[in-house]
Amino acid sequence: MTEQQPQETAPGAHPFPPSRRGVDWMFGGVYGTVLASGLLAALDQKGGDFTPYYDASWVLVTAATAGLAHGYAHHMASHEEGSAGHRWRLLAVALWNEWPLIVAALPTVLLLIVSGIFDWDSYGVTAVGLGLNTALLFAWGSVVALRVGYRPGSALLIGLADATIGLAIIVANALIK
Repeated sequence: MTEQQPQETAPGAHPFPPSRRGVDWMFGGVYGTVLASGLLAALDQKGGDFTPYYDASWVLVTAATAGLAHGYAHHMASHEEGSAGHRWRLLAVALWNEWPLIVAALPTVLLLIVSGIFDWDSYGVTAVGLGLNTALLFAWGSVVALRVGYRPGSALLIGLADATIGLAIIVANALIK
């Protein structure tokens, strides 16, 4: 049995085949939303000062850092033959492909910024944010499942499975606090 060598991506070609792009987009969206939910829950401390701008900056910085780390790890795990210039281009593409992770954290960032502007209560902001992110997880799962070819019933079940992750964060937040 021979070991398969990674195939070099043709110049100008997308590094992922069309059938994988929706899955990778979903991965970034789900991962970014879950990351933002976990940070939102963790940064809200009972009895502590509510610092929505500080919290928003940490959610954004963490999402961007996670995206960069994930893209870099994907690049390093798939050794590509070719010139250094080609490998640098592949690294840039791998990093760029992590944009859904960062974008998925933006609703939480915007909620925190708006809550700071209007001086909203931290408990309400956390509850609304976790509920919003759970709904977004349902949407990520359902829409992307439809996009990659699942039937509507199956797509809704996938959306429910994704939303279950959000519900688990809500339950963990309630139990831990």
